[in-house]
Amino acid sequence: MRQLPIRFKITLWFTAALLVMFLSSYLLVRYLEHQGLQKNIRDNLVETVEHNVDEVEFYTNIDNIDLYNETDYFSVYRNGYLEIDDDFLDQVNEVYTGLYNTNTELLYGENPVSKNTASLPFADSKIQRVKDKGILYYVYDRKLTAKGLEGLWLRGVVSEEQGLKHILQVTRLSLQILPLLVLISAIGGYILTKKMLKPIQDISDSAAKIGTGDDLKQRINLAPGNDELHQLAHSFNQMFERLEQAFEKERQFTSDASHELRTPVSVITAQCEFSLEKPRTGEEYESALHTILRQAKKMSKLINDMLDFIRLEMRAESYRKESIDMTDLVESLCFDMALIKEKNIVLQCMAEKDILYTGSRQLLSRLLANLISNAYRYGKENGHIFVSLKRRGDTIELSVSDDGIGIAREEQLKIFQRFYQGDNSHSGSGTGLGLSMVYQIVQFHGGNIKVESAPGKGSTFIINLFL
Repeated sequence: MRQLPIRFKITLWFTAALLVMFLSSYLLVRYLEHQGLQKNIRDNLVETVEHNVDEVEFYTNIDNIDLYNETDYFSVYRNGYLEIDDDFLDQVNEVYTGLYNTNTELLYGENPVSKNTASLPFADSKIQRVKDKGILYYVYDRKLTAKGLEGLWLRGVVSEEQGLKHILQVTRLSLQILPLLVLISAIGGYILTKKMLKPIQDISDSAAKIGTGDDLKQRINLAPGNDELHQLAHSFNQMFERLEQAFEKERQFTSDASHELRTPVSVITAQCEFSLEKPRTGEEYESALHTILRQAKKMSKLINDMLDFIRLEMRAESYRKESIDMTDLVESLCFDMALIKEKNIVLQCMAEKDILYTGSRQLLSRLLANLISNAYRYGKENGHIFVSLKRRGDTIELSVSDDGIGIAREEQLKIFQRFYQGDNSHSGSGTGLGLSMVYQIVQFHGGNIKVESAPGKGSTFIINLFL
């Protein structure tokens, strides 16, 4: 069963459920029909006997009656005559009616179970039951009260199988139609299920192609629609798109990282080979060790930045957002970084009071530190860095300006790319991930960033965070 295709399983369950439903409905109809027929049989019995009550009359004298041409039946009774209507002779709807005296002696009529009812006492206007040869019969008695008819009873008898022929006909017809209906329903259900599951098959085929061919550009193409399967296909396409983007980012990151690490590794290897090639002087060994240490520190910083970048890009949800006093954060960070005084650059800060924002304190601190470090790195001797924080309506504007070397217009679109460093003469201490991480942090907080710069006139990075 587990090895069968889903469409077969659905069809089998559907057919089984349909069969159970049909059989249950059939049995219910049979039961209700049987109950209805039995009620109709009893009602017909009562109606027939009640009708025959008026078909029996008593005459003291019949001299004026033309017996030769009379169709009714006459019988001597006590000091007169009984006239029984000729209709009484007929068996009406399989209901038998008999005329009895108080001793349960049949005077006229028929009773197919007379032996079984001989000992059955009369009960006026009540239905009684007797069995004969396993068949149930209903018996209905009616006491005659008209003048001259005292001591006479009418007893009607009918079998419960009066409507059996009708039920058997319905049963035969049902048993002929039921398998046909189940077969038609099963075939229709299979076709419908196959059609409904075709999008799933398309999804499976597309996923298989992606899995075997590494073609992350493959997409699931279905006919227009908006049902659950089309929504599933749309979700898969979105997932494939994210996978493609993640794969491209991973591939690019691996390529960039290997490229950036190649240089310090090559330098370290070259210095080691130089030192081990032959005995060197103490100064030469010391120079080689300084070079190795410098390159090792660069590699360590690059690896740490890479790990932070990957964490931010792939697991941004691990950074908790909280209510932050942005004024305190900016002023504190600027105070600490003003102590660097690299190139005798002066760092100034102006922050509006009581600016609150919900975000990641760790990431926002990293953002501002990266921008200030970048300004130091590309600043000029005796230059200036100016940090500003202010509120503009429902937006917080954070800006970092410097009067350093600036950025050429054609490079301004590239500076947020990973490992990109615009001016090689100043790139020795950087990893090329600082501004890329700044961009990712801004995206994480749903803000935007822009740069205003010109070569030789400095740069201004403006960040807008929405309250």
